Amino acid sequence: MDKKSKKILIVDDDEDIVDSMRIMLESAGYQVIAASSGEEGLKVVEEQRPDLILLDIMMEKLTTGFHIGYELRKHPEHKSIPIIIISSIGEATGFDIAGEKETDYVAADEFLEKPVKSDVLLKRVSELIEKRGR
Repeated sequence: MDKKSKKILIVDDDEDIVDSMRIMLESAGYQVIAASSGEEGLKVVEEQRPDLILLDIMMEKLTTGFHIGYELRKHPEHKSIPIIIISSIGEATGFDIAGEKETDYVAADEFLEKPVKSDVLLKRVSELIEKRGR
């Protein structure tokens, strides 16, 4: 897999989180683009066609990320883009989000709790991009 040709979109309103994930991903050879709101994230997906999306949940509203995932999964051109939710919502609410992935509630392929470790993030990103390429 040529990582330089793979584009990762980070949708998160926390600049520090975006910066740290950008460093991790770019050091592994991925192209990284970012959006700081749900609305901007949907616009960037339309314009940039990323290969994978890293998505926070709690942004403008407590459920923004859920809505973005749902919108993407019902869109014919975007429904196959892998989505990894990276959030602290499980810790904040006690909701077992990992058990809900790829359901009507959580339109995502993977869930990672913040803060995410570099090796875990890079492994999941690589696996999902490879899986999509098959």
